[in-house]
Amino acid sequence: MKAVLVLEDGTYYTGESFGARGDAYGEVVFNTCMTGYQEVVTDPSYNGQMVCMTYPLIGNYGMNPEDAESSKTHIDGFIVKELCDYHSNFRADISPEDYFSKNGITGIKGVDTRAITQHIRRFGSMYGVISTHSGNISILLEKLLGQKEIRRDLVGEVTTGNPFNVPGDGPRISLLDFGAKSNIIRSLSKRNCDITVYPAATPAGEVLMGNPDGIVLSNGPGDPRDLGSIVSAVRELADSGIPVLGICLGHQLLALALEMGIYKLKFGHHGGNHPVKDLSTGRCHITSQNHNYAVSQDSIPAGIEITHVNANDKSIEGFCRPGYPIISVQYHPEASPGPEDSAYIFDDFIKLVVKGRQDA
Repeated sequence: MKAVLVLEDGTYYTGESFGARGDAYGEVVFNTCMTGYQEVVTDPSYNGQMVCMTYPLIGNYGMNPEDAESSKTHIDGFIVKELCDYHSNFRADISPEDYFSKNGITGIKGVDTRAITQHIRRFGSMYGVISTHSGNISILLEKLLGQKEIRRDLVGEVTTGNPFNVPGDGPRISLLDFGAKSNIIRSLSKRNCDITVYPAATPAGEVLMGNPDGIVLSNGPGDPRDLGSIVSAVRELADSGIPVLGICLGHQLLALALEMGIYKLKFGHHGGNHPVKDLSTGRCHITSQNHNYAVSQDSIPAGIEITHVNANDKSIEGFCRPGYPIISVQYHPEASPGPEDSAYIFDDFIKLVVKGRQDA
């Protein structure tokens, strides 16, 4: 069946459909990972977005429940050059076509994903629609512009509904779930943490009543500037003296709480090959990233120290607050998919937590 991808500037690409039939809307972004497509489609940070994969062959090792980064899919649409018809891997239990159909994801294949990527790099991320029903570009353009104006609570759509505990024998960690990937929990569990996961809008007082040894602010979707009440809670947590780790959206919320500014990147960072320089060691790590917003270089107040910068565009990738046990990074130390260069961030955070317990 034919399908068409239409962008808000009127550019369109024709191809074939896969997965669910119908119209799918979302912000179109590109991801440069060569593997890890299942982690991508189950990453809550992609809620509200349609992902264009730059690697030309997707689905060759099938799908399996172990590689999921959450309990369900979150992307609004999927754009690929070629979807593998005959996957081959001993871990696979479902084909890509069946997976996307079962999970209600509308996709388009047979399009030049690198041409789409070049267009986004030139003109910036933009809203789009994938349609298997209509080939009328003018009508689809009118529909997508209308859909773009609809406000969604992207974090509210992906956060846990109720607190829950992942038991461990070590430090008590409170994880605020703004769209947390499963590998954040796994990374903390590997370090023997006793983890309590809280909904995104949980008041700071409730989190502190749990007497945590450390607090983690997770990744998640959307514009942090829309989350004013959450920023207020994060400010109270940052001032508590309890060690705090901010990741991706959590990093941006922490920046806002500490009076820094946020701006939208032209086309975002999405992929597993982004070089980040650690200013404390001079080493450059290859990181996994998934964000459309960044901390403004011109808004760093006194008392904040930049710890990491992006080697490509010099955007801020991390900061600390001297005198406070805070680590904040824009990239994903839990990766999945991506390299494990930056997993040390969790070890550094646990060291802060252990020191805090000893000093208490």
